[in-house]
Amino acid sequence: MPPRGKFITIEGLDGCGKSTQLKKLAQALHSEGFEVVVTREPGGTETGEKIRKILLDTGTANLSPFAELALMFASRAQHLKEVIQPALNAGKTVLCDRFTDSTEAYQGGGRKLGSQPVSELHRILCGHIQPDLTIFMDSDIGASVGRARRRNSSHHHGRRGSGDESRFEQESRTFFGRVRNAYLAIAEREPHRVAVVNARGPAGETHQQILSVVKKKLKLAANRA
Repeated sequence: MPPRGKFITIEGLDGCGKSTQLKKLAQALHSEGFEVVVTREPGGTETGEKIRKILLDTGTANLSPFAELALMFASRAQHLKEVIQPALNAGKTVLCDRFTDSTEAYQGGGRKLGSQPVSELHRILCGHIQPDLTIFMDSDIGASVGRARRRNSSHHHGRRGSGDESRFEQESRTFFGRVRNAYLAIAEREPHRVAVVNARGPAGETHQQILSVVKKKLKLAANRA
C-alpha cells in the first residue's frame, strides 16, 4: 500500500484569490512529480455540487444558519467518502479549496453560531480527518465587501436605494470582520497546522509564500523550486 497522501487546504475570505493560488500550487506540485487531486467545498462530488447550488442560490437567502451548517457538513461527509479519503489512501496529494475551517469562520464566526457546533459536527461526521496543512490567505475585508456588493446588486438588478446599499455594506463589513477574526483565532489555536500568508500583494508573491510553506511541509528541498 502506498503511504497516505497529504491533505492541504486553502482558506480565506471571498475574493482573496484562492482559486488562482490553488491552480498555481497544483501545477508546481505536479511538476515536482506529485499526483495531485484538486477539489472544492461545498461541492467536489455530484451530490456536493447540488448542495452548493442550494447554498449559493439567492432564493434560499433566508436559510437558517443551522440549516446552512448542516448542508455544509452533508456536502463534506460525501466529499470525504467519495473523493478525499480514497485519494489520500492512494497516496495522492489532495488540494482543497475550503474545508471545516471555512465553516467555523463563516457559520461559527460570521453567522455567530460559535465554534462548538462546528467541532461537534466535524467529530461526528468527519471523524479524525484534519488537513496536514492549511494555508489561510489573509486579505483586506474591503475586497470581500466589494465582491458581496457586486453579487448583491446583480441579484437585485441595481434596484437598491443608496440607504439600503450603505446598510448592506456596513453589515457586510461587520460580517467579514467576524469571519477574518475567526480564521485568525483558528490559526492561533493550531499554529502547527495553519500557516497565515499575506495575500494582499501580487499573485506571484503570494504563490512564492505558499510554495515555500508547502515545500517545508512536504519536506522538499528549497533548491528544487
